[in-house]
Amino acid sequence: MTQGRGSALLVVMVVVVVVMVVAEAATYTVGDGGGWNFNTAAWPKGKRFRAGDTLLFNYNSRIHNVVKVNKVGHDGCTTPRGATVYQTGKDQIKLGKGQNFFICNLPGHCQSGMKIAITAV
Repeated sequence: MTQGRGSALLVVMVVVVVVMVVAEAATYTVGDGGGWNFNTAAWPKGKRFRAGDTLLFNYNSRIHNVVKVNKVGHDGCTTPRGATVYQTGKDQIKLGKGQNFFICNLPGHCQSGMKIAITAV
């Protein structure tokens, strides 16, 4: 009977930890009130991101997009083959652990500051 109580306690502890991790996930609106736009490269400064947090990209889908890229794509403002392109104007993207990079790949936009690099712990 003691072993059954111990197993039940372990299950409860695991559930509590999972709920705490899920409850800690935050949603950030990229660019705050200005949305995903030019000169958002500095927007992540001072924020602490965690894996599982969600970025909300609000923008005019007729003139911008969001592309999840690698470091090379971010630094060179290029879209690597197979990169995911978002175009809804209200894109929600979960952060993975480590470095996460996003650009607008429309001509000249990334070069004009429409890119961000975020590290999630």
